[in-house]
Amino acid sequence: MKKFVCILIVMCGYTNAFGEDWPQWRGVNRDGVLDNTPLLEKFPSDELERLWTVPLGAGYSGPTVADGRVYVTDRGPLDVEKEIERVLCFDAADGSLIWEHTYDAPYTISYRAGPRATVTVHQGRAIAVGAMGHMKCLDAETGKVIWEHDLNQMYSLRMPIWGITASPLIYDDLVIQIAAGSGEACVVAFDLETGQPRWQALDERAGYSAPILVQQGQQDVVVCWTGESVSGLNPQTGEVFWNIPMLPRNMPIGVATPIVQGNDLFVSSFYDGSMLIRLDPTQPAAEQRWRRIGESERNTDSLHCMISTPIMKGDFIYGVDSYGELRCLDLKTGDRVWENNTAVPKARWATIHTFRYGDRELLFNDQGELILAELRPDGYREISRTKVLERTRQQLNRRGGVTWAHPAIADGMIYARNDKELVCASLKP
Repeated sequence: MKKFVCILIVMCGYTNAFGEDWPQWRGVNRDGVLDNTPLLEKFPSDELERLWTVPLGAGYSGPTVADGRVYVTDRGPLDVEKEIERVLCFDAADGSLIWEHTYDAPYTISYRAGPRATVTVHQGRAIAVGAMGHMKCLDAETGKVIWEHDLNQMYSLRMPIWGITASPLIYDDLVIQIAAGSGEACVVAFDLETGQPRWQALDERAGYSAPILVQQGQQDVVVCWTGESVSGLNPQTGEVFWNIPMLPRNMPIGVATPIVQGNDLFVSSFYDGSMLIRLDPTQPAAEQRWRRIGESERNTDSLHCMISTPIMKGDFIYGVDSYGELRCLDLKTGDRVWENNTAVPKARWATIHTFRYGDRELLFNDQGELILAELRPDGYREISRTKVLERTRQQLNRRGGVTWAHPAIADGMIYARNDKELVCASLKP
């Protein structure tokens, strides 16, 4: 695994030390793993002290942090009558606005509170994708447009009910995107330099999950969880190496990111339960190990994740079920080991974003709370809990609102947003 991490960092071209930045969805390697920067062992009982806060419009997209700047997208100020989306860049030190890029974006999708996908920052470029498929490659320092596409016009999108959500993945000189295009254009790739289309793949409906990169033998493989399968593609050409069907019982609703530990790959969906896939370590091939589906999303025998991405840790899987139940599963069978209902209040789509921090975990729940805890086979051990920011109601008006956007943790700082503000607070001792 250490060898693979080194390969990935060199391949993606990140020049900062591992973990100092948070330049894409779920961090440097899209795995939610923090570096060894020492963090607080005990949080203040009321609220983390903020270093800065700036006004922000609504949106589900989490911030990214790269080269001293923070990037985030939103729906624009409430007093703006036109339907727009914005890509914003702030100074990470004090929150001052460096630039913003605004464009028209009328929505035809459900849950209209704003863009979903996290900005990907790579070698001086910031690549953002809006909820309706507006794709922008911007100069990361100035916000100037380098190239842009309307994916709906290009590929006649089979638009998911909640829009385009997957964050762009950079591989070598390509930008890979889950686009939801008609025909064999569920997944597309563009030239990073020019924006020219390079390949397209999979005649399937799209889901909401972001692609990840794995290595099988000497071959890099991009794993795409669509609305109909989990597939391994050649990131250079789009060739399908392997395809494991995961057809929806109701509607495509896979949101969580696929997770990998060794040769095991795991996905979990709100309606369609969980599946463990065995990756061939010698060549790009894969097979299903087990599949567990409850009678419904409420009556689940294993794990039906919604927004929360689970983690694998040793011989166990830890994840948040459809109504906020934090659960531990046996990796070999999918059997439930324990359940805990204290990390987040129980509710439909209750959410926890989980960071790996050594042998411990940081949990950010949809109440805007940050929890230092240990997830272990013998149970959930909470060490400390504090408030980061308030819930807001535009993303979800019920139950007093939520904080669904995934925060970023970079160089000992946490950057989190709701529908009104972006905040920065220190986690350093």
